[in-house]
Amino acid sequence: MRFLFVLILLSGTGIGFIYPWAVSNFSGREIGTWRVYEQGRFRPLTVSLKDRDAPVRVLVDLTARAERIVSQQRTVLTLTAATNGRTVLASTLQFNHVDNPRQASPQLPDKIFRDEAGLIATVSPGAYLFTAGLGDAEDIPMRAVDLVLRSGVGEIDARARPIGITLMAVGLIGFLLFLRSGGGRPENPNSQPPPPRWGRGPT
Repeated sequence: MRFLFVLILLSGTGIGFIYPWAVSNFSGREIGTWRVYEQGRFRPLTVSLKDRDAPVRVLVDLTARAERIVSQQRTVLTLTAATNGRTVLASTLQFNHVDNPRQASPQLPDKIFRDEAGLIATVSPGAYLFTAGLGDAEDIPMRAVDLVLRSGVGEIDARARPIGITLMAVGLIGFLLFLRSGGGRPENPNSQPPPPRWGRGPT
């Protein structure tokens, strides 16, 4: 039973967290990566997209000299995407849920934090203008900001996270109850009465 509960817990982790992360970061193909902030300046970016690129997932990599981003639920960056004078994406980014940032370089203390800005589900062929800017979070030691576009990405099933969290809860609760009931402990030989002895006892 203990193995079964551990298996349920691991399955919930995979469905609720690893699956959405993998779909967001690795499905489809990368269109490109562009630097939109460096040396204290933001630069608007124009990218030509084709209809076959749809859907396009928009990711933002923030390079900062920090172990984690503490934004107190404030916005670190804003990002908009527009084409033909029409805004197709408007996002606020906080980066405070990134627990394992990437190392920018072995020689530097900077870390790279990734957040998802959103999905452009339908793409009209043409130029798309991406504009990044500062939010209202203060004291974020930013070094650089990169925009990453991935095309043909898979859609994340909205049911995955709730199902995963439910399975994790069931697995964890079942595992703890199993341990509490003593199901995983070996039987104490001294807790059993001694076996009967054959033959005549002492007179």
